Amino acid sequence: MTKTRARLTITIDGTAGSGKSTLGSLLAARLGYLFVDTGAFYRALTLAALRAQVSLDNGPALAALADTLDIHIAPPTAADGRQYTLWLGTEDVTWEIRSQAVDAGVSPVAAQPAARAALLPLQQRLARQKGVVMAGRDIGTVVCPEAEVKVFLTADLETRTRRRRQELTDRGSNASSTEIAENLAARDRLDSSRDTAPLAQPPDAIVLDTSQLSLEQEAAIVLSKVAAIRGELTVQ
Repeated sequence: MTKTRARLTITIDGTAGSGKSTLGSLLAARLGYLFVDTGAFYRALTLAALRAQVSLDNGPALAALADTLDIHIAPPTAADGRQYTLWLGTEDVTWEIRSQAVDAGVSPVAAQPAARAALLPLQQRLARQKGVVMAGRDIGTVVCPEAEVKVFLTADLETRTRRRRQELTDRGSNASSTEIAENLAARDRLDSSRDTAPLAQPPDAIVLDTSQLSLEQEAAIVLSKVAAIRGELTVQ
């Protein structure tokens, strides 16, 4: 009887700016997995809606638009700090979906049940591939509740604001801390109170406060869980 290094599905949920993408991309790199930021799909839909002047609170129109889009996520294709490459058709929109306009519009879009239903099958297909780290707000509860490892991140608003401001500054944006904090707080309210797939902590998740832990500490905790699960799996 020998041990097998099983390929798992790891989900990371949490509030906006809590460090889901940072932790997820690090874990994926360490494990040789694909990192999937499911929020990127809602951001891509938001970007497409803004371009097409589709109302961000019109669920049926957003779902119809989603059905016309070719959204694909892949490992980084450029060494410019990206954690993945997001394609909208043949266009690389990895950085454009992180704009302030998309930041402001993504939560209303993600709150639309029809829009979520249109994008859910794509997310679930990726989860079923195994060897994937998926980050979002309903991954461990809705998209992939059967995931072997679930993580839920929290952080105080001050820490999340500082991180997001640094991210925007690095990309040449000069958004104020007040604007960023207000946007994050508004997203928290929308994400937690929406009727369909609200932000929620999976009951069996590892809960990490990223304002109290270093990235390496977070990764060590999750990788320890992965190692423990792999140690339980055997093949004849």
